[in-house]
Amino acid sequence: MASVREKSKALCSQGVDKYGFAGLLLSSADRGWRGLHAELRSHGAGAIEWTDTRPDTEICVDICGNGSIVSRRGRDTCGRTASSRGTIWLSSAGSQEGSVTLSGPVPAVLHIYLPSCHFPEVSAVPLSHEDSFQDPLLAEMAYALVSELETETSAGRLLVDTLASSLAARLVQRRLGRRADQSSPHPEHKGLDCARLSRVLDYIAANPEGDLTLDHLASIACLSRFHFARAFKMAVGRSPHRYVSAQRLEHAKTLLERNDRTLVDIALALNFSCQANFTRAFAQATGQTPARYRRSVNGNK
Repeated sequence: MASVREKSKALCSQGVDKYGFAGLLLSSADRGWRGLHAELRSHGAGAIEWTDTRPDTEICVDICGNGSIVSRRGRDTCGRTASSRGTIWLSSAGSQEGSVTLSGPVPAVLHIYLPSCHFPEVSAVPLSHEDSFQDPLLAEMAYALVSELETETSAGRLLVDTLASSLAARLVQRRLGRRADQSSPHPEHKGLDCARLSRVLDYIAANPEGDLTLDHLASIACLSRFHFARAFKMAVGRSPHRYVSAQRLEHAKTLLERNDRTLVDIALALNFSCQANFTRAFAQATGQTPARYRRSVNGNK
């Protein structure tokens, strides 16, 4: 049986085999990491196809988020997502032919490859494809890997060894939590068509401080409130409320970086009832308060 180190070396070619060298920004191939291989990549608009079997679990995490529509199709998955920072896609070990189509460039995606030796209970708790999901804990682990790729530290290998086990444990934990739901049949619903979805997403992107109520967004899609909410979630992977909240918090970063509006003004502009609620939501999403974020990007100006 191959050791974790030998398995990790074999992983180094997987990303290149699947995506090629174009867009490869950073790689752990020469870092001596054990337990996982990671690549930071940029992807241009268009289709990516592959036909060979994927021997290891692949976790893809959008590091920047720009609202591009990501469509995945294969034997195990089919869906579309408007990508944002922290969006995660999971491809289970053994997956075969498939394709990913991007409506626009995605500037930074971390691809993490985990060998099957990290999943000793995989037969009892089989991992499966997930078209897209949000998991703050998994996302923070990915951000830590990106930081180590960008700036190597003396304890980096120890960090990566720990993160490899933690990533696997978190995936199994998620799978255990979803088993009950997956055992019950769910009716299938059709998501928004591309034209309606693009119209709504473009409006949200252009009006983060505007009228983004469910009724107004449903009217843009020319659908009833109930039908729109259900179809939007099927297409994007998140409810309209959660998607709008995420986009507004991303816009909040831009406003904070400009440093020309008070925190109260920003909170009210983004439809928070008060500064305290804005601070709580921003800290939950980013790990730091708006004031601290503003200081970190603008120094002490």
